[in-house]
Amino acid sequence: MKKLINDPNQFVDESVEGFALANPHLDVHETPRFITRREIENNKVALVSGGGSGHEPLHAGYVGHGMLDGACPGEVFSAPTPDQIYECAKVVHKGEGVLFFVKNYTGDVLSFETAVELLHAEGIPVVNVLIDDDVSQELNSHSVVGRRGMGTTIVVEKILGAAAQKGQSLDQLVDLAHRVVCNGWSVGLALTSCTVPHKGSPTFDLGDDQVEIGIGIHGERGQTDLAYKPADELVELLADKIFNGGDYSRHVREWNRNVGAWVEVELKNKSLKQGDRVIAIVNGMGGTPLSELYVVYRKLAQLCAEKGITIERNLVGSFITSLDMQGCSITMVRINDSLLELWDAPVSTAVLRWGM
Repeated sequence: MKKLINDPNQFVDESVEGFALANPHLDVHETPRFITRREIENNKVALVSGGGSGHEPLHAGYVGHGMLDGACPGEVFSAPTPDQIYECAKVVHKGEGVLFFVKNYTGDVLSFETAVELLHAEGIPVVNVLIDDDVSQELNSHSVVGRRGMGTTIVVEKILGAAAQKGQSLDQLVDLAHRVVCNGWSVGLALTSCTVPHKGSPTFDLGDDQVEIGIGIHGERGQTDLAYKPADELVELLADKIFNGGDYSRHVREWNRNVGAWVEVELKNKSLKQGDRVIAIVNGMGGTPLSELYVVYRKLAQLCAEKGITIERNLVGSFITSLDMQGCSITMVRINDSLLELWDAPVSTAVLRWGM
């Protein structure tokens, strides 16, 4: 393993320290570890997310005006601890409540749920919203965990960040988050595995002539092994999983702050159809050159045009990664004028910055 690291046991701390030096407008708290905006308005709901390190720029890169107020980076591919989330929420809470964005991975879910209960016990209004947009995982009676959270996370955090800046209430933001999550789809592929610093070797074996469809952002294997194909054919396979996802519904656990208990919320997705408008993200998994991602976007744009789907906005680059994995993911989120207005609203973070 050749990487720009010193001691693998200090990798995350040193990375976060470097992030702090590169972004002096943010506050980086060391014990426990979390990152917050330095100046947070008193009349807005606070937005917090988090997850394992190794997915940079997620989530610390999206802390700033018009997006997140706080982020909690765990160890590599490990969920943040409840005390990280709890302490972060207490710092960013300015009286209007706290909204958590939680990607649907078991460790993340458990840590955020524990933090929700601790904050509720202190009288802080808090709600969690689950993001589960990975269409590579089938939903059936045998599915226990459900679909994983992927690229829709970025769109949720941006749109909700703008709505929070406009002064929407906690309940209004929860409803808006449901709308975005229920209109988002993602799927990814790997050309190579990633290498976790503590392990020092690839997470899984993948031959030079193999590709995996349906990988997770923690280096998880995909659901489909197939022979390597030209880029256009691979993009068609990914896009078809989104286009042919069909209508579906599922139940997720959310904290009902009014009754102080966990409840099941039913979320329903309606498949994409001709005439829909989307935000499209072509995302690199960490080791993919930008030039290759533009090849992917070129084909995705062609496929959307053939389907009568209009790409209103796009992001092409590495926004939610898996260390040094070579591969990509595609995310499409259906939008309307009101959601597009929130997407276009001013934002200033380490990664996304416009309109300021």
